[in-house]
Amino acid sequence: MSVADARRRIGVQKGRTGMRTQVGIVGAGPAGLMLSHLLHRHGIDSVVLESRSRDHVEHRVRAGVLEQGSVDLLCRTGLGERLLREGLRHEGIELRFAGESHRVPMTELTGRAITVYGQQEVVKDLIAARLAAGGTILFDADVVRLDGLDSPSPVVRYRRDGREEELRCDFVAGCDGFHGVSRGAVPEGVLTSYERAYPFAWLGVLAAAAPAVDELVYAHHDRGFALYSMRSPEISRLYLQVAPDEDLAAWPDARIWAELRVRLETVPGWSLTEGPVLEKSITPMRSFVVEPMQWERLFLAGDAVHIVPPTGAKGMNLALADVALLGDAFAAWYGHGRTDLLAGYSATALRRVWRAQHFSWWMTSMLHRLAHDDPYEAKLQTATLRYAATSRAYATSLAENYVGLPEV
Repeated sequence: MSVADARRRIGVQKGRTGMRTQVGIVGAGPAGLMLSHLLHRHGIDSVVLESRSRDHVEHRVRAGVLEQGSVDLLCRTGLGERLLREGLRHEGIELRFAGESHRVPMTELTGRAITVYGQQEVVKDLIAARLAAGGTILFDADVVRLDGLDSPSPVVRYRRDGREEELRCDFVAGCDGFHGVSRGAVPEGVLTSYERAYPFAWLGVLAAAAPAVDELVYAHHDRGFALYSMRSPEISRLYLQVAPDEDLAAWPDARIWAELRVRLETVPGWSLTEGPVLEKSITPMRSFVVEPMQWERLFLAGDAVHIVPPTGAKGMNLALADVALLGDAFAAWYGHGRTDLLAGYSATALRRVWRAQHFSWWMTSMLHRLAHDDPYEAKLQTATLRYAATSRAYATSLAENYVGLPEV
């Protein structure tokens, strides 16, 4: 099929054997939904397939920190109204260690900031925007196989309402996360994986408690790392470093609050605000990258091809950065017959991915208790934290990575 033919085929077409569209998108997380939104703005049709229900994807609690670039992307594409009204703009973060507290003034150092706005809120905004624009999102559609990825007309096969259906398209965007089917559709030997598992996990708590701080607190402690975050003026989000095989049942609410007090109440005169625990979970920590991020007519984005430990708050931001590149690349192909942006997608995206991988690894290594029997390592961590707290140059490096580099 020629580019001209593809440009003429506007609109999702339904037939006896299924549907046809221009870009088939697997996964209705931030990456898949944002890509569909961007394509719509370029006049390119797409269908989003999601294995879970709409209620599930709109309420699963995930990341909550948006880089400046992510905020700018959402705002310039018409998705900023609720974000700017309800999001919490932060111009710094706090480092606590050795009984001291030090603020890193990110906006003063970089001119940029971060905004606390939960991933589920971004997803709600994107779903509302796509449906209002007449977009097609098929929830409870379990993608089982991708065929013909090396042909001009790939096929996405999925099950919905007890029937197997198919979606034919020009391209497939695999935005279905680490456990999705998209990455596995690439032939063996094409992809190279890079991975690191960390010897700890995060116990995350969502609590109905007004935050006791105005900005995020990253705490290094002999008993392990702790993070004080928030989702709104009434909801706190807190994390504790625990063992990777920790049993959640061994952490009743009283024990969680007691441990948070030990690790966070290290500054004289400061105390934790407690409240009912709404949700708690344990998340393993790992770093993961797959190269390349594309094969033939399949383009992978977000957690399908890279995972970072959440210490650096990069996961959702990387996913949005991926699909911003893809949106421009598809627009160039459909609008002007250009192939260079699609061909260069992986190489361009991976530059930002690896910068974020390094920053996330660095923050994780600096703040977590890595080996309880290694006092030398603990001294190095304290020295690194003190340098970040006292050196403007080092603090600027931390800040510019945290708020997000404009280009990499």
